[in-house]
Amino acid sequence: MYTRAIVRPPAASFAQGLTAAGLGKPDLSKALEQHANYCAALEHCGVELTRLPPDAAHPDSTFVEDTAILTRGCAMLMRPGAPSRAGEVAGIAAVLPNFYSRIDRIVAPGTVDGGDICQADRHFFIGISGRTNLDGARQLAGFLERDGFTCTQIDIRRGPGILHLKSGISYLGERRIVVIDALAGHAAFADYDLVRIAPQEEYAANFLRINDRLIVSAGFPRFAATMRDTGLPVIALDMSEFRKMDGALSCLSLRF
Repeated sequence: MYTRAIVRPPAASFAQGLTAAGLGKPDLSKALEQHANYCAALEHCGVELTRLPPDAAHPDSTFVEDTAILTRGCAMLMRPGAPSRAGEVAGIAAVLPNFYSRIDRIVAPGTVDGGDICQADRHFFIGISGRTNLDGARQLAGFLERDGFTCTQIDIRRGPGILHLKSGISYLGERRIVVIDALAGHAAFADYDLVRIAPQEEYAANFLRINDRLIVSAGFPRFAATMRDTGLPVIALDMSEFRKMDGALSCLSLRF
């Protein structure tokens, strides 16, 4: 059960952020509206928000998920793999002592983006990507294993052409993982029930289960129907402007 989340709206510099999507320049006013709807959906799911101010010095700073990994008992500050995003961590570091007494930190030469980390109950899948390296994965696994979690690495560097591991998988709960075809055969998922996603709807693989509700990206009817078949209420949100900047639903909050 999640009770809190940290969010930060996109800043005026949002369109200057990193992207390889090739979908055009985002509309800031529309992005702000979509972010407000996202925050309202989290609150509807019973989550209390800590709202940070826009950070124009860091165009990608609305994607707060990449800066930290939070569990019930421990907080870990990440070291993003893109140098332009390194300064985002300080703003999150200033807030976390309000909620955690112990905070660990990934240090050089390790790099980890939170978008490469997928929690499935007491297990963590750690993606090795262009943003998360082996040293960072080793450090993170050490922090998590000390607190009783288990970890598995999944190397996506020569695989499906996705930015982060959670661009291709999300945990649905009850040992069910939503996964794109390119990752479905990985040995790490052998003991899970896989929900395959249609190739033309792969963006929808990144979704949120928040306190027995599902938040999904709008515009993917086959996936939405599959999620409704779970019996859980489904909230569909337009994510068009964040998709233009390589972002998705999980990227926009730190949930704990």
